[in-house]
Amino acid sequence: MKLTKLLTSAAVALGLATTAMAEDKTKVGFVYVGPVGDGGWTYEHNQGRLAVEEEFGDKVETVFVESVPEGPDSERVMTQMALNGADLIFTTSFGYMDPTINVAKKFPNVKFEHATGYKTAPNVSVYSARFYEGRAVQGHIAGSMTKSNIVGYIGSYPIPEVIRGINSAFIHARKVNPDVQFKIVWAYTWFDPAKEADAAKVLIEQGADVILQHTDSTAPQAAAQAAGNVITFGQASDMSEYAPLPRVSSIIDDWAPYYIARTKAVMDGTRESKSTWDGIGAGMVGIGEISDAVPADVKEEALALKASLADGSYHAFTGPLNKQDGSAWLAEGETADDGTLAGMNFYVEGITGDIPQ
Repeated sequence: MKLTKLLTSAAVALGLATTAMAEDKTKVGFVYVGPVGDGGWTYEHNQGRLAVEEEFGDKVETVFVESVPEGPDSERVMTQMALNGADLIFTTSFGYMDPTINVAKKFPNVKFEHATGYKTAPNVSVYSARFYEGRAVQGHIAGSMTKSNIVGYIGSYPIPEVIRGINSAFIHARKVNPDVQFKIVWAYTWFDPAKEADAAKVLIEQGADVILQHTDSTAPQAAAQAAGNVITFGQASDMSEYAPLPRVSSIIDDWAPYYIARTKAVMDGTRESKSTWDGIGAGMVGIGEISDAVPADVKEEALALKASLADGSYHAFTGPLNKQDGSAWLAEGETADDGTLAGMNFYVEGITGDIPQ
């Protein structure tokens, strides 16, 4: 009887210890707008999640839900994550902004991190990357390499982040090629390979021999490869399987250091609500290897531009610059402030077409 009691007590103690160990784990959730295998935006966010697991081992538990539509569905997913014990939730698309704020109000003890938005709360931080710096480098290469003087741009949604990217790429393409024109097709999706391929084909039919994209799949790369004599740039991840042609370089999003730092802050109790907007210098925006398909002098110039953006000696939006309607925006040597960039809702002079409402 005594032996039975001892064994029972030991089992109970072991059970309590196991429960305590489970409770000590920090649970981190991720809400993704696309599939983890998209090869672009969501793929890189998931690489950040895996980096958190590698960094903290059995001190963390991560969970994710992929392909969550922006809107009510995302609010339901976030709520379920919070109910299931998440201590920290990363919501990784602009359209998750209001749902994140709504759910955060209901769960004040859960910490939230929203990507590319601007609304904060005591338990909500926002973070984004200065993708427009990478677009400047792409624009330089695009303007230097186009033979038709037509650059196609696949836009996802007409939000400030995307408009900034179009403007930055155009400004730097025009600097090296005053004759370059941009044609823009709005796909109204972050990830839809069929729509993205169709958009690329339309742009190629309109004479574009360079395609830039702010959508997440590799479908535009495949369309350009099939067309021949069209160059592309990887979006969000390297997409190097299409190098050296058509993909000649890429913008790479590196979320891992931020995800590790914010998880650690929750674990050690130092996390505060803040806004983060980092670029090439901080390593949040990477420039994928520039392939040998790019002429050596153009590559050298692009790398010099990257270096000047990284060390802060040059700003991608430096005057003189006018708005599309010809009105003055930035004077000679003046640079754009972050408030204007964050809410950018206009094209710069030289871009044709209207921004959809």
